Amino acid sequence: MSFFFEVLIGGLLAGVMYSLVALGFVLIYKASGVFNFAQGAMVFFAALTFVGLQEKFGLPFWGAFVLALAAMVVLGILTERIVLRPLVNQPQITLFMATIGLAFFIEGLAQLIWGTNVRRLDLGIKDEPIPFLLERFDMALSGFDLIAAVVAGVLVTVLAVFFQVTRVGRALRAVADDHQAALAVGIPLKQIWAIVWSVAGFVALIAGLMWGARNGVQFALTFVALKALPVLIIGGFESVTGAIVGGLIIGASEKLAEIYGVPFLEWLVRMLFNISLTLGGIELWFAYVMALLFLLIRPEGLFGEKRIDRV
Repeated sequence: MSFFFEVLIGGLLAGVMYSLVALGFVLIYKASGVFNFAQGAMVFFAALTFVGLQEKFGLPFWGAFVLALAAMVVLGILTERIVLRPLVNQPQITLFMATIGLAFFIEGLAQLIWGTNVRRLDLGIKDEPIPFLLERFDMALSGFDLIAAVVAGVLVTVLAVFFQVTRVGRALRAVADDHQAALAVGIPLKQIWAIVWSVAGFVALIAGLMWGARNGVQFALTFVALKALPVLIIGGFESVTGAIVGGLIIGASEKLAEIYGVPFLEWLVRMLFNISLTLGGIELWFAYVMALLFLLIRPEGLFGEKRIDRV
């Protein structure tokens, strides 16, 4: 039984990190209705900038963090002014295609400035089993996964409270509901968008540090955003709470399917077709199958708003 809980808790910890990536999408979508395809590229740019500053200038952690954060804020503001603002009131597909082009530009810019080599990112956190849990409960849970999940969970919670309680958060919700009405009551739409893109850059930096320390700072970090898609589909594109719950569902189910789903599928194939197969890689596609099922049953997600189109 301890092994089951080890797998389940490990999946939940990974799910919190998925939620962190998904949060960047949710912030942009809530404020502007744009699915920011460039969020993965922003994660890559943030992590590579942080490591590049440390390597080139010998900066300590906090020095590199502050400068990388400043770079992400500038990137977010420039994106809003140069890309988003001129396309206000354009069709959604136009904005989506613009973020695709932005993703390629950010990826190329990051590698042009800092190079294309794979970098190691050391946050000083050991990726080793926690001794207490190993000795007391026979559960090999990584200390890095636990700390990364705590950091991601705290950040997600703080931002959720910020956008629920503060004046900026209320303005964001008003902008998300109706741009024209928000402008009519005096909400500075352009400033709200600039703030949201800056916060999305900050989230990308934290996600880049966590995932970069786990997998190395390399171009593959851009594909981390793909893991957020099932989270968004299940939780809802407009809900911070949905990003959290969706991440936990995906993380836990993915790990459980990886350990227990493969033997079940092998047994099922053997019983139905009398064929012995060695299956694997279920963790690569299981989350997307779950997302597809949610699209068929509840396309707006668990916490998304139902839309009724009158014709």
